[in-house]
Amino acid sequence: MKIVSRYACQKCGYQSAKWLGKCPDCAAWNSFVEEITGGGRKIGSPAPAATRPVPICEVASEAETRLSCGISEFDRVLGGGLVSGSLVLIGGDPGIGKSTILLQVMDHLARTVGPVLYVSGEESARQTKMRGERLGIGARELLVLAETSLELILSQVAALAPRALVIDSIQTVFSASLESAPGSVSQVRECAGRLMELAKRNGIPTLLVGHVTKDGSLAGPRVLEHMVDTVLYFEGDPGHAFRILRAVKNRFGSTNEIGVFEMKEGGLSEVRNPSELFLAERPLGVPGSAVVTTIEGSRPLLVELQALVTPSSLGVPRRTTLGVDHNRLALLVAVLDKKVGLHLSGQDIFLNAAGGARLSEPAIDLGMVAALASSHLDKIIDPHTVIVGEVGLAGEVRAITQAETRVREAAKLGFTRAVIPAGSVRQVGDVPGMTVVGVKSLDEALEQFL
Repeated sequence: MKIVSRYACQKCGYQSAKWLGKCPDCAAWNSFVEEITGGGRKIGSPAPAATRPVPICEVASEAETRLSCGISEFDRVLGGGLVSGSLVLIGGDPGIGKSTILLQVMDHLARTVGPVLYVSGEESARQTKMRGERLGIGARELLVLAETSLELILSQVAALAPRALVIDSIQTVFSASLESAPGSVSQVRECAGRLMELAKRNGIPTLLVGHVTKDGSLAGPRVLEHMVDTVLYFEGDPGHAFRILRAVKNRFGSTNEIGVFEMKEGGLSEVRNPSELFLAERPLGVPGSAVVTTIEGSRPLLVELQALVTPSSLGVPRRTTLGVDHNRLALLVAVLDKKVGLHLSGQDIFLNAAGGARLSEPAIDLGMVAALASSHLDKIIDPHTVIVGEVGLAGEVRAITQAETRVREAAKLGFTRAVIPAGSVRQVGDVPGMTVVGVKSLDEALEQFL
């Protein structure tokens, strides 16, 4: 096998035939490290029979074998449970609950399907034991290994033949075949590749914990996200008890589903009706408060938007958002100023999605406009009204998807009136106890809820 020498950037994974002082891809300085790899099979040599192409109609199809994790919200995000032989990457801010939920999942699997292995590269076995005691975890088949050597981990997996495997975290694991430090691009790529081979060959579902960078993305090379079958992100404000588990890649299910959890003393508890919790502390009879319905996967969520509009003493007024898109706020402020005549250019504006929720879909535009106008005009929106719709640059209110699902969810929680785009009214059937009002423009909408 021909030996090939390459220089790889330890920040982004960019490869070069020679050493470079500055990475042309990510602009990092002094980040190139030499890597020695094999050249692989020569072009032109016959391929093994197992790798020869076959017609797609002759490929054998098999039903996916899934293991229930014992937490329905976790199963929902995965698409119904852990698929045999799958490789799952879980990322999130430090302390948000990645290790906690994986210990809870592994405890359930240990009690139901047999031995599982939890490999901790950041904590000793005693520290993991202390965490387990706080969570009420103590299954005998839950095996803990404090190790960072990939070769030793693989030998233990071969000896134990666990039904599931957790690596916490992939950045701490290193292979002795490489000279680079743990967490480097070459180490992460090599370790993840060998763990993927192990998972596929033996049918062991493997979960990897990944560190995140300051900007919230997964640390290490992007190739890591391409190698795994599923990428999950834990989201949430450390100041709130709610956590959202979101799939950004899933080869065995939808990437639109989310799981909602609440952090308690005994660990992460699943939230079966998140809308009710998001609205639990909503103040009534206060200007600047509006309730919107957003769709996360197949689940409708009701979230309160809070706005505060006040005269600015600065030359450039402040625009602060939490949980909503800052650029979307700027767009809607311009539309209100130009099309409706609400002069907000000299106002400080603060907009918050209560409860630590993060909203991104355009269907919350009308709710943002309602909250802004309510605070600016000091008028109260009817607390039993839910508002949803996309706002265009011409001041029109555009149709939305799944209008009936949104309205029915609001009716379940006691709302009696819904202001939605006129183009979506025909999608909504008869919803008992709910009055549906369709609007075509911002002028019509403001007349309805102010």
